[in-house]
Amino acid sequence: MIDVEISNVVYEYEDGTTLYEIAKDFGDYYENDIILAVCNGKLCELSKVLIDNCKVSFITTANHIGMECYRRSMVFMMIKAFYKIADHSAFDDISVEYSVSKGYYCKINGGIQINNEFLRKLKTEMDSLAKRDMLITKEVMSTGRAISKFKRYRMKDKVNLFKYRRASSVKIYKMEGFEDYFYGYMAYSTGILKYYKLIPYNEGFVLQMPVKESPKHVPEFTPQNKVVKALEESEKWAEKLGVSTIGEINDKIVDGSINDIMMMQEALQEKKIADIASDIASREEAKVVLIAGPSSSGKTSFAHRLAIQLMAQGLQAQIISTDNYFVNREESPKDENGELNFEALEAVDIELFNDHITKLANGETVEMPEFNFVTGKREFNGKTITLTDDSVLIIEGIHCLNDKLSYSIPEEKKYRIGVSALTPINVDEHNRISSSDLRLLRRIVRDSRTRNISAKTSIERWNKVRLGEEKYIFPFQDSADAIFNSAMVYELSVLKVFAEPKLFGVPKDTEEYLEAKRLLKFLDYILGIPKENVPSNSILSEFVGGSVFPV
Repeated sequence: MIDVEISNVVYEYEDGTTLYEIAKDFGDYYENDIILAVCNGKLCELSKVLIDNCKVSFITTANHIGMECYRRSMVFMMIKAFYKIADHSAFDDISVEYSVSKGYYCKINGGIQINNEFLRKLKTEMDSLAKRDMLITKEVMSTGRAISKFKRYRMKDKVNLFKYRRASSVKIYKMEGFEDYFYGYMAYSTGILKYYKLIPYNEGFVLQMPVKESPKHVPEFTPQNKVVKALEESEKWAEKLGVSTIGEINDKIVDGSINDIMMMQEALQEKKIADIASDIASREEAKVVLIAGPSSSGKTSFAHRLAIQLMAQGLQAQIISTDNYFVNREESPKDENGELNFEALEAVDIELFNDHITKLANGETVEMPEFNFVTGKREFNGKTITLTDDSVLIIEGIHCLNDKLSYSIPEEKKYRIGVSALTPINVDEHNRISSSDLRLLRRIVRDSRTRNISAKTSIERWNKVRLGEEKYIFPFQDSADAIFNSAMVYELSVLKVFAEPKLFGVPKDTEEYLEAKRLLKFLDYILGIPKENVPSNSILSEFVGGSVFPV
């Protein structure tokens, strides 16, 4: 017998009992499905066999790591079902491309037409797999054997990825004879994979799934056409240059051509900024440019680069931040936990903001506030701004796409820009890279460099930041006149060098350790490159250092 401590109570179990069997005993105590466990501080799949005394806690689908496991397992089940119903000779592969409306956009590379009838068959097969509660097992095999196996399966991205794997072995997941590789833990079986929808979209379909805030509810599908268009433009460019996966980026590093990719990426972003500036200049009435985007999307660097391009168009550009219009700290709104909520619209003095912008638009001189983050008070230090007939005011802040912030500014005077880091590369065909992960890595690197904030603290705060983005930023993105994608195909290779030491510093006995370890495992696939060839005006320099702009 072994002793298993759960919630400070010790239970006896037979030696060789799995975590899944123990989880069944405790399932009724949880509102949502148990999908993973933590055993002696280590994240484990429920298939783990216990042979020694241990301390166990459970992770449900209401947890970030648990929901990511659910989504990963759902993708595996969908791909297994797809290969079951599709004619293998009619397509090259199925790829999981990017996130849209809480789901994943999936595309078939080949001659299969995606229509309602095909999706009906796919859903029937997926429902059958879930109903039969098929085991998801894994096999450890040599990297060389895995490469040979995926060559036979025509999964070329996995073959390329494994070339750079340092470990001599890999874990391959299996479901009813079907094999695939995923870079994260999986559910014990398909029985809990019940909540999803298949929605036709563009040339493929969206696998719509729940979020951790409501694990048993599939949200309504909301097309994000402008954001998706910006992402697809970046993906097509990456595909054309042969850098749409981590393995292909690694190839460019090894053959020495990564510097060319870096320069082309920076040139492409400069062209996009110039195009936006040209569009603004063509609108004679547009005098107020509103820039919004989620945390670590590069809004500040973008604003400065846009100002330069506007000046090249013969316009004068002034930049201000809505952060300077924060109400004094004692007046700041609080969240449901009683903590100050700087993400809320009410944290901004909307009346003063609109009064100043209206006066500026009318040609008046305005003394601008500066928020002192040390004292928590707004100060006036004699800095003034005056706009002329050929001036454009650039305003940067998380609420800038929300019309409630700029209610007094006439519509024809506004030009809205959404900035986001929409990564155009994936790990391989079936493993996407989360834009949220990219921004979190950016934030960890910048927080450490500029604010002496640990990776543990950055990770700890991230969930609150993400909740604010979902509420205050993402619902307004499609109202933008332009979307700028600040992600670069090469940046993970640069961020890796800075992020890894910080992530290794997260203590093992903290809640943030599991997330740090997940990010470290992800970065292990990527070859690192130094930052020396990152231009000083690059958006990436805002995070890794060396920026020419006051960021």
